[in-house]
Order: sequence, then structure tokens, then C-alpha cells
Amino acid sequence: MIDGGKGQLSSVIKILETMNLIPPLQVISLAKKREEIFLPGQSQPVTSHPEQPGVQLLRKVRDEAHRFAVTFHRQQRLKKSRHSRLDDIPGLGFQRQKQLLAHFHSIDYIREASIEKLQEVSGIGEALATEIYDYFHPN
Repeated sequence: MIDGGKGQLSSVIKILETMNLIPPLQVISLAKKREEIFLPGQSQPVTSHPEQPGVQLLRKVRDEAHRFAVTFHRQQRLKKSRHSRLDDIPGLGFQRQKQLLAHFHSIDYIREASIEKLQEVSGIGEALATEIYDYFHPN
């Protein structure tokens, strides 16, 4: 099932034909405005009523696909918005990130800190301090 009208249906049909998936796959489209159902090769929608059980089922399938896609994209955006440069430093877990930020108050100050200053943070030894320093100073 394709979400859209005749245009979306014919675009998908062309792609599926290039992949040799037509006729094995049967494809229809459901246009949102009037809940019209289109079949390949037909210019007019299938005669139906929006409250018919089959149309209701197609609508529920479409709405569930929308809900799933929207939820997925929100999760992706949230994940990106929560990503910190500190996440990319090997050996630096969430707790130590919190300790560093509590001590230095910003990633900019962490970046400017010397290895000795980084070691002042509880749980940050010489090896991890060097790793953090080297991350921000790759030369």
C-alpha cells in the first residue's frame, strides 16, 4: 500500500517494474483527502465509502505506519541532540563526563585544560586525562 494518490502510485510502479517486482506484487494507493483507493493503470479511484471495513483497515495501516515513522524520526533527532563531543572519547563514560562537566562547567573549558588539570577530577587518571587531552589536541 502506498500513501498517496495516482502520482505516488505510478512512481512506485515504475520503480518496482525496473526491479522486476511487478506483477508478483500487488500495489494500491490510499489518497488522504477523500480516502480514495487507486489501482495501477486506472485513472479513477475505486468506488468505496470511507466507513467500509476494508477502507477503515487500510486507513489504520497507513496511520500506524505514520505513527511508527514519526516516532522513529523523533528518536533519531533526540539522539543527535543529546550527543556530546565527550561521547567520542574512548574510555570516557557517562559518569566521568558528568564529573568533568561539574568540575569545568563546559566542554570549552575541558578542551582548554591541561593533562594535570584534567587529573584533578575524581576518577580521571593520567591515562584517561591524556586520552581526553589528545582528543581535543590531535597534533
